[in-house]
Amino acid sequence: MKPGWYEQFFHGLALELWRHAVSPEQTRAEVDFLEQEFAAPAGARLLDVPCGNGRHALLLAARGYRTTGVDLSQEFIEEAQGRAAAERLSVEWRQMDMRRLPWREEFDGAYCFGNSFGYLEPEGMEDFVAALAGALKPGARFVLQTGITAESILPNYVEHEWYRVGGVIMLIANEYDIAHSCLDTTYTFMKDGRTETAESTHWVYTTAELARMLARHGLETKALYAGLDRAPYRLGSHYLCLVSVRL
Repeated sequence: MKPGWYEQFFHGLALELWRHAVSPEQTRAEVDFLEQEFAAPAGARLLDVPCGNGRHALLLAARGYRTTGVDLSQEFIEEAQGRAAAERLSVEWRQMDMRRLPWREEFDGAYCFGNSFGYLEPEGMEDFVAALAGALKPGARFVLQTGITAESILPNYVEHEWYRVGGVIMLIANEYDIAHSCLDTTYTFMKDGRTETAESTHWVYTTAELARMLARHGLETKALYAGLDRAPYRLGSHYLCLVSVRL
């Protein structure tokens, strides 16, 4: 296990790869999905946490929503600020720990995309869900997208794999820690003679464990989808899109 790994992970070639990992078309499809699930009026306030470089928050802002993006990475937040300024969009950006959200019943919807659920140790994830639920208005929806649920990651588990994205080669070495139900991963990034390594730990939850965690903090699970097309989530599905509502 490598608690706190995310504090140092997001810089250099890792960020360069991530910038190219998702196409604009995919971002538009994800934002279409979020809009449909939130069913919120124009001007509604939406929370993106963690927001990365703000690809969802920026597009939602362009569609007339008041968006707030929270992320721990200074480099990501600065990039998001620059993109917002270049596109003349008004987005509130906060560089902060997602366990320390300061708002109380202020948002009409919130979302967590991109496998970031599970970055924190279990106690930290409880703190995050509590803070997130507290920031939502009653009746607001929270949408979680992840590929690190037990029903997704374990049937498709591989120890080694590699990808080439945006000119960066990424080698992945996975080790599943059975005693703690977490996935330890070593990444090697290579481009133009540069080599950088980084490590991560994702805590793995079953879908029922996720739903129970959300319920402990007043979020009732309403739907479990295998993707943006809303196909039912099944054992072996590569991604989960969980939709919940704040009671």
